[in-house]
Amino acid sequence: MLDPVSRVRRFNRAVTSAVGALDTSFLGRGRPLGAARVLNAIGHGRSDVGEIRDYLGLDSGLMSRLLRSLEDEDLIETHAHEDDARRRVASLTRAGKREFAAYETLSNTQAEGFLARSTQREALLAAMDLIASALTRERTALTEMDPRSDEARHCLAEYYAELGRRFKQGFDVSLSRDPDAKDMRRPRGSFIVAMSDTLPIGCVGLKGTDHGYAEIKRLWVAPSARGLGLGRRLMDATEDTARTIGITLLRLDTNSALPEAGQLYRTTGWREIARFNDDPYPDLFFEKSL
Repeated sequence: MLDPVSRVRRFNRAVTSAVGALDTSFLGRGRPLGAARVLNAIGHGRSDVGEIRDYLGLDSGLMSRLLRSLEDEDLIETHAHEDDARRRVASLTRAGKREFAAYETLSNTQAEGFLARSTQREALLAAMDLIASALTRERTALTEMDPRSDEARHCLAEYYAELGRRFKQGFDVSLSRDPDAKDMRRPRGSFIVAMSDTLPIGCVGLKGTDHGYAEIKRLWVAPSARGLGLGRRLMDATEDTARTIGITLLRLDTNSALPEAGQLYRTTGWREIARFNDDPYPDLFFEKSL
């Protein structure tokens, strides 16, 4: 059997070479990968220098040098934050916006080339998602979003599709107790999406009710992110949100075809109770006092 460490190192060398991480002129634009990544982060809407540094995992010295090199090229401008002079913010100049657009085009072309060389496109993408989720585990952000946002709708569509595959009778969302979007927004509730960089990889909803309790609904984690503790993080975040709203009792339902869900609830302080709704799909019901 091949040594696992050797396989990981082979993978690292392959990726480093393929993306041009060691090139002094990344994608042929005249600057190394580090400067290109800072430019990319700013172009995608990140402006706070401290947040960009944390997002890219850079130390303050290297971050300063990269910012200075981009300023010298007249690609970015930095200035003090309007509310806190101790913080710095960065923005693209007109030339910086053109350079950002050039990188976007070249990066998309490079990605399309990777996929074109494989006859197993979906398997390759699934493997990339799995690796990226594992490598960015500590940087996965839990963000409250409108349940009607594109990211939330993506998660819900994937969730419904999975239920359709795993339930013997299939799944028709129109027959379930589908939460009304207004009940999963403050002040009645919340909807949390787990974001791995720009990819939504999990979600959970907190649905307010008029029955003396709130419900946790639509807990889903992408297959690529399972086994990383994300489901527990989503549940913990939802319970914390419920406390801030003033909710003291939570309920949820699930189906025995999802044993991992039942296991999560049983090991995090939830107790099984009698059926409390007429939804045709669940057969297990839980409650937790906060």
